Amino acid sequence: MTELSDFIAPEAVLADLGAANKKTLFQQLGAAAARAYDLDARQVAERLAEREKLGSTGFGGGIAIPHGKIEGLRRVSGVFARLAQPVDFGALDELPVDLVFMLISPAGAGADHLKALACVSRRLRDRNFAAKLRGAGSPDALFALLAGVETRDAA
Repeated sequence: MTELSDFIAPEAVLADLGAANKKTLFQQLGAAAARAYDLDARQVAERLAEREKLGSTGFGGGIAIPHGKIEGLRRVSGVFARLAQPVDFGALDELPVDLVFMLISPAGAGADHLKALACVSRRLRDRNFAAKLRGAGSPDALFALLAGVETRDAA
């Protein structure tokens, strides 16, 4: 589990998602996880909110990695969203967030969960990669970038 493509499906990539705040964002990420991975949307949103109470998952540069653990989940799974308008995340640098990579893991997936977080963090900290994500014209183009597929975006 060393590539973003190991835990994200094409249908779990959202472009220009509108969310007024973290609560709404978590609900929308939960709904996307429900569609892509057949999960309970409310449970996903609740796990994200519970984790966020421990401290912001916004790590700076307009990027956040909200995450949580779900009982019964089989593997680490993700949802990526590029937001239409940045949302305040209480990040250390106080910048609002516009790139969000949500991770959910099985309840007992300690090491795999940490490896996935490290993988996402490493990729999204790359400023050139983040700029490409911000400039991609469609969910397909975003997925191609996340999956490491070189593509020309026609947008």
